[in-house]
Amino acid sequence: MAGLLRKKTGDAGMRPERRDARAGARRKPAKGRGRRAPQGATRNPVGADKPQGRVSGQSSVWLNRLLILLGAGVVLTAAVKAFITVQSLPVQRISVTGELEHTQAQAVQDMVQPGLVGGFLNADLQQIRRQLEGLPWIYEATVRRKWPNALEIHVVEELPIARWGQDGFLNHEGGVFRSEKAGDWDALPRLLGPKGSAKTLVERYQRLVEILAPLNLAVEQLAVDERGQLEAVLAGGMQLSLGSDDFLERMRRFTGIYRTELAARQAEVARVDLRYESGVAVAFKEPVQADPSQVAGI
Repeated sequence: MAGLLRKKTGDAGMRPERRDARAGARRKPAKGRGRRAPQGATRNPVGADKPQGRVSGQSSVWLNRLLILLGAGVVLTAAVKAFITVQSLPVQRISVTGELEHTQAQAVQDMVQPGLVGGFLNADLQQIRRQLEGLPWIYEATVRRKWPNALEIHVVEELPIARWGQDGFLNHEGGVFRSEKAGDWDALPRLLGPKGSAKTLVERYQRLVEILAPLNLAVEQLAVDERGQLEAVLAGGMQLSLGSDDFLERMRRFTGIYRTELAARQAEVARVDLRYESGVAVAFKEPVQADPSQVAGI
């Protein structure tokens, strides 16, 4: 029985020193029978492959940048060539629009041609506009490009409202201009005054026209002297002495007395002096005396 127990327990019945020796013998590898490394494989230190990946990534970045720069250069070169081509294109068509009564469209085209020698984009549009507005009958000009090779010009002519001096005209803003066709506008009223008085005189003229229109009276001439004294001549020959002050008040007095006293005798009135603080002085035309020989013959 005891023998059976010892057999089953195996190492359990051994002495401690023998048991330890046997265990050590089992753990000790056989000499010369260690684990072999796989053939053809070499061990690299940890992270030895990382520098190769970094170099490859940097090369891709620089290649992409180079391609971008080359593409931008191609686009820039094409843009510069296109700009130079368009800039050197000549202006092939000039259109002139506007209500042209005193200005010839061909004359406008001939004037702007010298400014277009440099090509479509080199044309100085502001200079062309100033040249056009320097023409006698052009009040305002608009100049613009129309791609790819045309120039559009719109012209607003002067609108004369009165003659100025002997050979000039005044527009609605008091601007003075001259024209070779002065005889075509002899029917316009004449304004006279010293240099620099045109704008103020036009304003007075326009106001005078508004006041006299309800009375069916028209202005033939308006003049101002060096002292600012204003004189008007109406259609039919009636003269108004308006002085230099209180223009509106004096015209109010005139319209009042004209309606009540002078309208019926308009043809007899030679002069109305309004340079008083109150009231007016009226001078009548001298009656036409009959020829004695004709009276005797009757």
